[in-house]
Amino acid sequence: MLLRIEDIDRARCRPEFESAISDNLAWLGLTWPMPVRRQSEHLADYAAALNQLDEAGLLYPCFCTRAEIKAEIAESPSAPHGPDGPIYPGMCLGITPAEAAFRKTRGESFALRLNMTEALKHAGADLAFEDATQGLINADPAKFGDVILARKETPTSYHLAVTVDDHTQGITCVTRGDDLFEATHIHRLLQQLLNYETPRYAHHPLIQDAEGRRLAKRTQATSLNELRRRGLTPDAVRELTPISA
Repeated sequence: MLLRIEDIDRARCRPEFESAISDNLAWLGLTWPMPVRRQSEHLADYAAALNQLDEAGLLYPCFCTRAEIKAEIAESPSAPHGPDGPIYPGMCLGITPAEAAFRKTRGESFALRLNMTEALKHAGADLAFEDATQGLINADPAKFGDVILARKETPTSYHLAVTVDDHTQGITCVTRGDDLFEATHIHRLLQQLLNYETPRYAHHPLIQDAEGRRLAKRTQATSLNELRRRGLTPDAVRELTPISA
């Protein structure tokens, strides 16, 4: 296994959180090669991927605020929805390069969106991926619309960063919660556009509490640190959360 620190969101990432991750994993008996990849140290990799997509004509700047997008969607009750909610209605899709450059020079905030229609044309028809529990899946990234891949203030999105990281680190199998299953559709498209190999996937059910809620900080779910404070051993924790291959 490899340990990766996904710390692009600097407002939510703190050194003590990273230390706790390493300490808890080591306590469980897990080991990993060093050095650990930190996304914040590899912004040039994400910029290179964005540049590749931009040179292919697949990106466009979006200057819409969340309020403007919400208002536009409210005007159309039948607006299509995707896994993450209403699909962006393409308000900035027709902005000319000259206008975009002018607005950037004025210092306006913007996001870089993937032109989904053009991206699918560029990618071709074969966008399948293998999931350990669901078998061969034909990816359908169009249901997300024109996803954001970066912002002026944030140089990469989760979708772009993990796709580049998996490729750079030679990941062959991605095991993660089934709450990220839908995101894999976007990642499969990005792999195709960037000429990356596609790893195998294994999306597993989330661990839930007695009421059937996913474990989360916002619901004060019991943490691994709390189990350690209670005196549980690593073997006891592993018995609490059996994993089937």
